Amino acid sequence: MFKAIWEFPENIQEALEIGAGITLHNQYENIDHILIAGMGGSAIGGDVVSVLENESLKVPFQVVRGYTCPSWVNENTLVICSSYSGNTEETLSALDHALEKEAQICGITTGGELAERLHSLHKDVVKIPAGLQPRAALAFSFVPMIKLLEKAGIISSSLDDWIQEAVHTLKEARKTYSKDRDTNPVYHLAERVKERIPVIYADSSTLGVAAVRLKGQLAENSKILAWYNELPELNHNEIVGWENNADIFQRLFVLWLMDRDDHERVQHRQEITRTLLQEAGVDQIAISVPGNLFQERFLHMIHYGDWLSYWCAILHGTDPSPVVKIAHLKQELADRK
Repeated sequence: MFKAIWEFPENIQEALEIGAGITLHNQYENIDHILIAGMGGSAIGGDVVSVLENESLKVPFQVVRGYTCPSWVNENTLVICSSYSGNTEETLSALDHALEKEAQICGITTGGELAERLHSLHKDVVKIPAGLQPRAALAFSFVPMIKLLEKAGIISSSLDDWIQEAVHTLKEARKTYSKDRDTNPVYHLAERVKERIPVIYADSSTLGVAAVRLKGQLAENSKILAWYNELPELNHNEIVGWENNADIFQRLFVLWLMDRDDHERVQHRQEITRTLLQEAGVDQIAISVPGNLFQERFLHMIHYGDWLSYWCAILHGTDPSPVVKIAHLKQELADRK
């Protein structure tokens, strides 16, 4: 997993080459909705696209993690089936449902049944490199997806204008984040949170997706439970929960993912909520990363979180790569078909 996290910037560069080589054989016309059907590491790529292309997306864009498509899917919906292995049963089921609804369909995958079925249906398939854990293939999920949407004439992306600066930032950051010493702020934080349950908070309009990603990485890499929520919503319910059962607060550690582009009112909410948690005796830390553009800082925060999950695993003496319980679950499901 060390190598997979380290190579995130190189993966972005390779994914850009894949994106540049995409040739679409179908026309995508009158698209008024975009649906990404995927699970886990494949679905998060769609979430990342929703953030990076927030300004260029002019039609509703939704990521669906499940077996079916929403009722509104029709012939004017572009459904992108994203499955790293190509054998994700939920995504294959969503493909069936999208076909029933006569949606316009394409896919991003390394191969598997998804590629076979899409090819047989004469649908466009973007092939990405195999050999990675799906969660480590994030660059091969979001970059080709952006380029696919661009070549389909659905968005006009500014990705090429800023992505190389982001790659440079990631390459510089990993020199520090990869060191197993306290001078590495990520390693030092991992020492503090590895035996806690991290509670991750972020602004829904900026780093909410980075919080989702970090929660998943802590589960799969670190093998520890984590929780996340977003502001301002948590100020309308969850904030009240920091009252009873106070004896368990010492087992929790709040990670505030913060960015200078957080909504002005959310910044006030963060400050007030942090004060309330401090008064309740809750350990917490604010995390922010440098960068000129928001997109650059967003990818930087994801990289920071990936390293945090890695070091939590190592400090537990755990191999971050295997996901034994997922493999067991898939085998059990296969036996019940």
